[in-house]
Amino acid sequence: MVEFVNRMITGLVSLAVIAAVAGSLVRRPRRRDLTNWSLLLIAGVVAQIIIGAFVTLSDLTYSIVAVHFWVSMALVLGAVVLCDRAATPDDTFPLRRVWSRDGRIVVGLTTLVLITGPAATNAGPHAGSENVKRLPIDLKLTVQVHSASAWVLCIAVLLIARRRREQITPLLTAIVAQGAIGYFQYFAGVPAAVVGVHVAMATLLWVMAIRFGLSSREDAIVTDRELVDA
Repeated sequence: MVEFVNRMITGLVSLAVIAAVAGSLVRRPRRRDLTNWSLLLIAGVVAQIIIGAFVTLSDLTYSIVAVHFWVSMALVLGAVVLCDRAATPDDTFPLRRVWSRDGRIVVGLTTLVLITGPAATNAGPHAGSENVKRLPIDLKLTVQVHSASAWVLCIAVLLIARRRREQITPLLTAIVAQGAIGYFQYFAGVPAAVVGVHVAMATLLWVMAIRFGLSSREDAIVTDRELVDA
């Protein structure tokens, strides 16, 4: 049933990606950046379908499950960037796209949390057969590493909040909520339902981190007229 629901969701995602590609091709003026990002999403969905098949055939081997999750996060990144670029007016464009130091720190640390998270999940007794291969490392140590990376992210965001409070407060709220869920999950014995909530919140946290990075860019925007005059 879980596999069937997942495939149905993948079908909806595929339709959305196809619509994005079609939209980027028929819109006028056509913009290469929108077309390229939407095509990358198609490549990502195809890759996910192939990886998903290997996940099933390997009886949920931890390494392939983790890759499946990370590619999903890459797809989310592409979707958020595509939405951001689509909102950019056609008569203006960025002369240079430079992420601020704060944006790089937040996205970089969030990436670290997303790398250590699946390791902790796959080392633990979450839902699945007793015969499923899990990460052969100590669960407590893995969770401690993941928790430490989350604390570093939280502290960094707290420091950034002193300069960008309005931009980063929603992200900080999500980090605190996710941390609370994570601690509850660990001390409650890693119940399967809570693992699902934790993964869903991780996706939301990733989206908010990317949006913060995009919103904190320090770009030089010029119009076509200004470029001609220059």
